[in-house]
Amino acid sequence: MADAANIQNTSHGPLSSSPAHFLVVAYGIQSHINPAQDLAHRLARINTTTSVMCTLCTHVAAHRRMFPSLASPDEETTNGIISYAPFSDGFGDRISKRAMLSDEERECSRRASFESLSSVISRLAARGRPVTCIVCTMAMPPVLDVARKLGIPLVVFWNQPATVLAAYYHYFHGYKELFASHASDPSYEVILPGMQPLCIGSLPSFLVDVTNSRLSSMVIEGFQELFEFMDREKPKVLVNTMNELEAATLTALQPYLQEVFAVGHLAAMSTKARIHLFRHDKKSYMEWLDTHSERSVVYISFGSILTYSRRQVEEILHGMQECGRPYLWVVRKDGCDEDLSYLVGNINDNQGMVIEWCDQLDVLSHPSIGCFVTHCGWNSTLESLALGVPMVAIPNWSDQPTIAYLVEEKWRVGTRAHRNEEGVMAWKELTKGVGFVMGDNTVAAEIRERANALKQKIHQESITAEISENLQTFTKSMIDN
Repeated sequence: MADAANIQNTSHGPLSSSPAHFLVVAYGIQSHINPAQDLAHRLARINTTTSVMCTLCTHVAAHRRMFPSLASPDEETTNGIISYAPFSDGFGDRISKRAMLSDEERECSRRASFESLSSVISRLAARGRPVTCIVCTMAMPPVLDVARKLGIPLVVFWNQPATVLAAYYHYFHGYKELFASHASDPSYEVILPGMQPLCIGSLPSFLVDVTNSRLSSMVIEGFQELFEFMDREKPKVLVNTMNELEAATLTALQPYLQEVFAVGHLAAMSTKARIHLFRHDKKSYMEWLDTHSERSVVYISFGSILTYSRRQVEEILHGMQECGRPYLWVVRKDGCDEDLSYLVGNINDNQGMVIEWCDQLDVLSHPSIGCFVTHCGWNSTLESLALGVPMVAIPNWSDQPTIAYLVEEKWRVGTRAHRNEEGVMAWKELTKGVGFVMGDNTVAAEIRERANALKQKIHQESITAEISENLQTFTKSMIDN
């Protein structure tokens, strides 16, 4: 977990003037931190008549893993473009497992987060860098508390697809009962205003959870508070997507959310170092990829949160042996429900390599990669789209079923492999999915062609002025206000 590129300690003195200062607050997991960091960098570099400063603020546990070489682990740092400052939710070196907390513990954590964030803002002001706007990733109720109490404008950074934003919005504005009444029928189609039909099985999992799990209840509570805030305060909403991907949905949202800005960006085109909260494997996986022919390797990764059960590992291993294709498989050291060290011993070195973590952009951009077996996290999906890699989508929870729908039905750059009632993807589903997108047939060839064509279109949008203009319009409006 090397420090982000060229991070150094800071001791900011008072500034001669007070530029606009965005405090970008991100939940302390990798899937939130990287898009938040990217947004902060672009805001800080935006070409406006007034200079802009950005500070990325995340949980102290994540901050310490991002910058392990700091003399004092909780101090503020900078890379010369943006600053980084931690806040505490009362859980020190671990990100709180919200589903495991009692109501009292949740309230204590919320108060601790409020007090810590308030202290960060006071400290920045004392250093001559008063915060003029807070940008918050998704639903973080303590950040809403801070914005209300201190009277600082708040902007929502929605780091999931616009289609997911629309689903949540309409759930809280008239569609809750419809979703609930058909939650047990995954094929039932729902038509949201201005959008194509979505089946229940393609909606975000928390909106149609028939188990009424504690986690789902807490997530819904958090989002309900966010949307009540949005109804009342009418904040600007920045969505991590692109018009080329979701133009119709963005248009359909305009009457409801008023100021919605598509600010998606291709991480694959960035020269900025990404943040990794996990150690890269020391195995020479890039050299191993070099030994394989073009579009021959299956890349498998379920991201930074999901864990594998023994049964799922065995099904994937069996499936890849049946496929007979070479594969690179990411299995985090903390990503298994039990000791699966036997796994490595069952790998044929000529066919597969198992690694703990990697630079995914490097892997996906390697010419030997033929498809990506993915959990359909939004960051992973955007990276795959940006690099033209077809996908086998294996969604699990949250926004992943909706993203799998976009991959398979809207963009048609992959296929969905289904989990059984126990949440396990059987080996036959895996082999069928890999064969579907990597086969030597017309269907697979068309998927590859569409993936490459979409890659070219979104790269073209990324290098045009549209995304930058959206950011400039947003930034100018915040400065003028």
